[in-house]
Amino acid sequence: MSQQVIELTAVGKSYPMAGQTFEALKNINLTINANEYVAITGPSGSGKSTLMNIIGCLDPASSGTYLLDQQDVASQNEAYLAEVRNKAVGFIFQSFNLLPRASVLVNVMQPLIYRIMPNAARKEKARIALERVGLSDKINSLPNQLSGGQRQRVAIARALVTEPAIILGDEPTGNLDSKTTGDIMALFDQLHQQGHTIILVTHEAEIAEHCHRVIRLVDGEIASDIVNPARSQAHG
Repeated sequence: MSQQVIELTAVGKSYPMAGQTFEALKNINLTINANEYVAITGPSGSGKSTLMNIIGCLDPASSGTYLLDQQDVASQNEAYLAEVRNKAVGFIFQSFNLLPRASVLVNVMQPLIYRIMPNAARKEKARIALERVGLSDKINSLPNQLSGGQRQRVAIARALVTEPAIILGDEPTGNLDSKTTGDIMALFDQLHQQGHTIILVTHEAEIAEHCHRVIRLVDGEIASDIVNPARSQAHG
């Protein structure tokens, strides 16, 4: 049996705007199991990033319930949520979010700063993460010495260094050319095969088609939730 890692029930998110209330998400009911490979797609303003921020414990829901590993997120304090963000979830963003004056190795070590462990152990974990993304030879480079694809690999290594069960990517190939996008998606395939649950927010149809399940949002609601048969069968 697949274990449910994410369960949203009647989740809504609203913001005050110009004296009115803007509903970014409405009545989201969604379950994601361990080791699923999911795309969240939809037009601009459909609520994709809002949903990802709730799933990643970056932003609370306004209504409904969110269970992460069967724990009610709304009932947890900020210290617990910070630990979830540091240990259970790895984040990858379109803009890489790397420290420009820090080496590749130091960038990947960043999420481990709050862990009680010797610095040598942090460096070793970072080296292993960089090896997983094929950048062992770039540990002393600065981000501006790397290509866009290499910088995104550094960002993926930084997400992997905490050994998270869930990887969240917000438009992770948005700044990359088509060949580099193919390379990064091949890396996501590999991470999925290694057991990670992967959720990618994307407006690009080719990226969504690459995933095994595609959830489409329109105006803050789930318009469709389909399994991609070709991808699911290809990867078993």
